[in-house]
Amino acid sequence: MEAWEEAIYDGIQPEMLANAAFFAALSDLVSSYGEDAVAKMTEGLPRRIHNGEFTLNRVTQ
Repeated sequence: MEAWEEAIYDGIQPEMLANAAFFAALSDLVSSYGEDAVAKMTEGLPRRIHNGEFTLNRVTQ
């Protein structure tokens, strides 16, 4: 998080930073575990996103 905050402070747009971080993370995982394993791992991402697992400031009523 410190590196993220520093990059934002330096003027890097959050969307660009997130895209680069996501690419780097997936590339590293593919290098370690292979494409099939990473594809299987990420199949559940849409459901998890829709379920709010990555929403930090969720408002519940």
